[in-house]
Formats: sequence, C-alpha cells, structure tokens
Amino acid sequence: MAEDERQQERGQGRGQERGQGGEREHVRVAVIGSGFGGLGAAVRLRREGVTDFVVLERAGAVGGTWRDNSYPGCACDVPSHLYSFSFAPNPDWPRTFSGQEKIQEYLEQIADTFRLRSHIRLNTEVTQLRWDADNLWWEVETTNGTLTADVVVSATGPLSDPKLPDIPGLDTFEGKVFHSARWDHDYDLRGKRVAMIGTGASAIQIVPAIQREVGKLTLFQRTPPWVMPRMDRAISKAERWLHRQLPFTTHARRGILWGIRELQVQAFTKRPNELGAVEQIAKRNIARAIKDPALRAKLTPSYRIGCKRILLSNTYYPALAQPNVDVVASGLSEVRGNTVVAADGTETEVDVIIFGTGFHVTDMPIADRVVGADGGTLMESWKEGMKSLRGATAAGFPNFMTVIGPNTGLGNSSMILMIESQLNYLADYMRQLNVLGDRAALAVRTSAVHAWNDKVQERMKRTVWNTGGCNSWYLDENGVNTTIWPGTTTEFRNATRRVDLAEYEVVRPPKVDAEPPVKSRKAKKVEAKA
Repeated sequence: MAEDERQQERGQGRGQERGQGGEREHVRVAVIGSGFGGLGAAVRLRREGVTDFVVLERAGAVGGTWRDNSYPGCACDVPSHLYSFSFAPNPDWPRTFSGQEKIQEYLEQIADTFRLRSHIRLNTEVTQLRWDADNLWWEVETTNGTLTADVVVSATGPLSDPKLPDIPGLDTFEGKVFHSARWDHDYDLRGKRVAMIGTGASAIQIVPAIQREVGKLTLFQRTPPWVMPRMDRAISKAERWLHRQLPFTTHARRGILWGIRELQVQAFTKRPNELGAVEQIAKRNIARAIKDPALRAKLTPSYRIGCKRILLSNTYYPALAQPNVDVVASGLSEVRGNTVVAADGTETEVDVIIFGTGFHVTDMPIADRVVGADGGTLMESWKEGMKSLRGATAAGFPNFMTVIGPNTGLGNSSMILMIESQLNYLADYMRQLNVLGDRAALAVRTSAVHAWNDKVQERMKRTVWNTGGCNSWYLDENGVNTTIWPGTTTEFRNATRRVDLAEYEVVRPPKVDAEPPVKSRKAKKVEAKA
C-alpha cells in the first residue's frame, strides 16, 4: 500500500465529513478506542455485515496501551501466541514473550489486514456521550465535532489512564517527573539519580532496563511483588517456517498454552492453598540473585502468591543486587525540593522521579463522560462499585457496551480470550437489534445486573484475590474486587455466547415521527451498492 493511500485509510481529515447541509453525521456504531478491544470490535462488526461504524481514537495512532507504554524493557507477560487474536494468528512472533514494539506492529497489521483505516478517526477524543431518549441514539461529542450513533462500544480499556498519587511537594520538584505510560524518550537518564516509584509489572521491567546507565537508582516499594522466572526464548526460524507452512501448528500451540492456564484456574479461584508450592519456586528465584539477607527480607512478600498479579522476570532481582541500586521498603510520602521522602523517613536526593503507579482501573475516567437515560453519569451509577451484566452492559445506559468491563480481568491468562468472548456478545447484541428494527434499543434490567454481580461476588469470596492477604489494584476503594473474573475463560465464553433478551427491556421512542440524522457518506455508498 502506497504511503499516501495508507494516510488516507488512517482516516485523517474524516472529522470534517458530515452529511449534506452541514447536518450531523449518524452511524450505526461508534467504537471508542483502538487497542485490542476497539480493533477487535471493528473486525467483528464488519464480519457481521455492519460497515456503518467509526472507531474514535484520541491519540495519533492505533494500539491502545501498547502504543502508550513504550518504556525501556516493556514486554508482555503472556505468551505471544496466546496474546493475539484467534482469527489473526501471527506465525512470525520472534520470541515466546514479545516486546512492546512487536505487539504494536501486530495491531497496526490488524488495522491494515482487515481494512479498518477508513473507519478510524485519529486525534479524536470523546468528550461526552449523552443518551437521547426521544430518538434512541447517543450524541457523541468529540474534539473534532459531534455525531450520533445507535450503539456505542467503549473499548478504552482499564490500562489507558495513568494514575499519579497525590504527593505533597511534588509540584515543587525541580527535576524531571513522568509516568511509565508517558515515558519521556528525549530525557537522557545516563548518570542521573533516579527514583522509581512502585513495584508493579512496569517497574520490574524498567528497573533492569535502566539500571546500567543511571548513576543511582532508588526503588520505593510499598509492597514487594511475587516474581517468577520468565521462560522467555527466541522462536527459531524453523518454528516460524513451520507455523507459516502449516497454520494448524500455530493454532495447536495456542491451544496448548490456553489449556495449561485453564487447568491452573482452580488454584486461584477455589483452592488458594495449593499455590504454596508456587511460592517456593518464587522464593528460590529471590535467593538465587539476592545474597544479602536484609535485602532478601525486604523483597519477600508476606501475602499468598497470586493475590497480586504474579510477575515474570529473570533480570529484576539481579538488578536490585547491584551497588548503584537501593530498595526503600516504603512508599513515597513527600517531596522537598530535590529530595524525595519515604513514609519511613528515608530521604534521597534525585534528579528524576518515575512513577510506575498503575492506572485508573476501578474508576475509569470514560465513565464520567457517559450520561445515561436518567441524566446521571456512569461514574455516578458506579459510585458504590462498578457493576454490569456479563462485563458488558450497565443499567440505565441503553445500547452502550463496554469491552473489558467490570469483572472481566484475568490473573493468570490472556485478556484477548476475554475480549473475543465479549465480541461474541456484541455480535449477538447487534443481531438482536436488527431483528427488533431501527427504532428500538436494548436496556439491561437492573435486576439482571444485580443477579449477575451477586453471583460473581459470591464466587469471589473464596478466591486468592480476596483471601490472599494483600491490597491490590483489583480492589476498589470499598475493598470490593470489581476487576477480576472468578472463573475459567471457557465459563465466560459460554456466558457471553448469546444475549438473553429476558435480561433486557426493549425500548421504543416516544416520538414516532423523529427522523435520524443524515447518514455518513460511507453508509450511503454501502446501501447504494446493496
């Protein structure tokens, strides 16, 4: 594809496309976000024959969290052949656990292979979504104008908006400050005194990646993570050739990886005590690299493995053992000039502060921009905790669906499996709407949401995430686990295979004479061809 054609397909300039007479554009579906969830939704819509849709992306490229997280050492902790779409296997993954650049390349290929570029509107951030009960559509306000859509699919994902702690004095810091998901590649870390805040999945990759070049690295650790060896290796040319020539071998490899993780689920969800043997492996991983008993004690968790996400690294502990690295077993509490102060009183003078403090997972900012049927926001309806039916639809928000919604996260497997299950649900949702006709919407019953959520939370009680003795980002401010799915991916796929209309109310417009806005030119062309 020529570069000028590629730029055209990227959707640049489409923000100005409107119906005749300057009327607002109307589409069947508006998808928000272009990561795995958004691109997957776009592919599935096209396969269902829905071509009148747009993908609204606030950034200048597709990729979601894999576009934003470009920090040194960034890689996936799920094997590549499982962390990819089943309908788009990649025989050329270079490693068993691929880095950020390769995953980003894969998502760019998805946009090209499935000809999604013309649907994607880059640099178009959604500022508000408002349900119009008279006309049964969503008013979608963006930084490039307003359009309307019968259905909105929110695929912004839980790892899209960085979370920065409110640290007294941080605004007076004279050095450099940035979050791991907003890495400043123009800033030279060589010889600098660096404070790394946090010990999550990003931090354990960043620390060994920058340790050799910085002058001094101080890691502020509130809670140590459990870190297992990373069984990573290069995938040989022979393996890749075999996967290209015999595609079923790629599917078989994926199936084996999936099956192993399905067998592990019960230890997380029903028998957490069985994870004790895994803890011993993790402790040996610490002992191999950390010879100092005091440092080893700092790095050994006191909670059950699996309560927080189990991390994978062969280089994290060796990096912490180096003479230019200090571990402060306390969180950052204050900044005084160029001095960072830990909660235990430890003071350290630094040139740069890097926050690896995670994301707004249980309080996703997009929820504050969605105004439902009763005039309240989704954030307000979730003030006591996120709740939705099958991780997809929330009471009071007709024709609004979330990909990777409440209680769809996984603690030991690939989120792509969960995304594809929700795409099955989206596909059947669209089929049901087509049967009902253009002048109808589906509103999930509050009773159905409560029944589903009660069942999920009852199952959650015995899981390691609730009983393991840790305070993880899986829990909201009320201590409720609104993030993780307490079962197998097979169970979730079965639960989202079809839309049960008994769980929904069919909504009809009060005004039968309302006319929809002018459809997009693309939709008109499709109808003309039909």
